[in-house]
Amino acid sequence: MHTKFNNILITGASSGIGAALALFYAQNGAQNLFICGRNEERLSKVAAECAGRGAKVFSKVLDVADAKATAQWLEECEKTAPLNLVVANAGVATLQETSENVRKTFSINIGGVVNTTLPAIELLQKAPERKHKTIALVASIAGYHGMPSCPSYSASKAFVKAWGEGLRGSLKEAGINVSIICPGFVKSAITDKNTCPMPFFWQADKAARVIAARLERNVGTIAFPWPMRLAVWLGSILPNALSDFIYERLPHKV
Repeated sequence: MHTKFNNILITGASSGIGAALALFYAQNGAQNLFICGRNEERLSKVAAECAGRGAKVFSKVLDVADAKATAQWLEECEKTAPLNLVVANAGVATLQETSENVRKTFSINIGGVVNTTLPAIELLQKAPERKHKTIALVASIAGYHGMPSCPSYSASKAFVKAWGEGLRGSLKEAGINVSIICPGFVKSAITDKNTCPMPFFWQADKAARVIAARLERNVGTIAFPWPMRLAVWLGSILPNALSDFIYERLPHKV
């Protein structure tokens, strides 16, 4: 597949889906890749591999919870090459539901997405003539229903999912496409820490191929694998008494 997106920005690109998307696009026609992450060593490895696949790569160590720094980075990237695709992917797992971890989850999984998306909207709105303007927000299958095993994480992803769904409609007239990505269990730094069962586990490169193909077609909600999407969707519409019975019996992370 040769991508229609020439200039692509991806947050959280040092591992998991973010890294896999960067590598996929580098090999499939992207001209300029702007990637960020908090782990300098991992990010440098991804950048080097992307460059080896033919793309021009600009990497930056960045904490997307810093709104000012994130907005400034997007502006710098836009000046270097007009952005066609912005992927707000950076995220963390909560692990133990301590006060500190809950706040960190919200600051990155919600704040980081907001800090990436708002300046992206502003930049793309200033370029009405530009083709192929897409913003992709990475949520999760866990965002379909509050999960007793990870209430903060699922709540943060529910925000991303709902906000992205609303933005898709509100930005349509501006010619900006918005897609919401809701993966199940995908190989990443987050799943590496999981101790619970992970059904329908996917490797990151497989997830990247599916995501990229559906972004090319402007699919609104990119959720996979389909058995998990069906299961969580059904869980979200069940009466509370029944959904509580089911979710309380799911394995918890430790």
